[in-house]
Amino acid sequence: MLTFEYRSLPWNILFGVGAIQRLPEELDKLGLSSALVLSSPEQVAQGHEVVNILAGRAVGLFGKAAMHVPLATVEQATKEARRLNADSTVSIGGGSTTGLGKALALRQSLPNIVVPTSYAGSEMTNIWGITEDGRNSTGRDDAVLPTLTIYDPELTLTLPPKFAGPSGLNAMAQAVVNVASQKDNPFVSAMALEAIRKLSHGLPIIMSEPDNLAARSEVLLGACFAGAAIGAGTSSLHHRLCHTFGGALNTPHAETHAILLPHSVAYNAAATADGTGKIALAMGVENAAVGIHELAKAVGAPVSLRQMGVEHDDLDRIVALVMDAPPENPEPITSVRLRALLENAFHGHAPQPIR
Repeated sequence: MLTFEYRSLPWNILFGVGAIQRLPEELDKLGLSSALVLSSPEQVAQGHEVVNILAGRAVGLFGKAAMHVPLATVEQATKEARRLNADSTVSIGGGSTTGLGKALALRQSLPNIVVPTSYAGSEMTNIWGITEDGRNSTGRDDAVLPTLTIYDPELTLTLPPKFAGPSGLNAMAQAVVNVASQKDNPFVSAMALEAIRKLSHGLPIIMSEPDNLAARSEVLLGACFAGAAIGAGTSSLHHRLCHTFGGALNTPHAETHAILLPHSVAYNAAATADGTGKIALAMGVENAAVGIHELAKAVGAPVSLRQMGVEHDDLDRIVALVMDAPPENPEPITSVRLRALLENAFHGHAPQPIR
């Protein structure tokens, strides 16, 4: 018999073309008047646009958000927020910037408004992560959940297809692990399957029609559902692997997800046959792991760890780090099986069950 628990997170979402223009009135509704705008160095121009939209409600721009949220960056942003007497943050960008806003919410209790320009989906979760000395520490705390998330599909038009593909597969991972799971939850699964349908349909369209706003909207909504699935659901071996690679080797987060996801699905396939069947059906393919691998190739994402500069000798280090504290996972995690998974991913082989 089905048994499950479900607690919805307190999401606050504004979705629509041109929604960014409503940011000032939304801050007024929240009683906030001194926002520090956050961006990555690559998106400083968009950060300045947000400052202009906010007019007198912005106290400054911190444009140094970095991958995997380094502790040094968090400390630097904290000092800037204190210096400017910021009463909130507005994060515009992808998962790195969202992660920095979460870190400031965790450490400084600053309300954080998030404006995603990628498909990371982390804005829908209460999961935070900070990297220090080659290790990525993560946790869950409702304090980091954005006070408001504004989804404006027009803003994702600046995300080139070569980045949109891996970013969408990052979102796909959040949905997939909550369908191919040992914890069957009908609420979470419904969001996850809708995310998989939207992402697998819309991403290939973006590759051939980058300015297709309908496809951009579909994928952005899919990322929202995917983030909601992992926010209210669970994670397993796949996310531990991605965070371990990021912390230890500083691999790009989205690309790491794209490479490892099909192999993680294949690893757990025997224990999650019903779930992987649902994923395949949502994608319109026969085999979930192979279908994800083919989707990655179709959207121009890397499919081998070698493509990211990972060395073969690095694999044993990753295995040791994961086995130091193995996560909960549908299939038992052993060093031999995990090493075989990474070997397949290193060479970019088609995913296959690992015994």
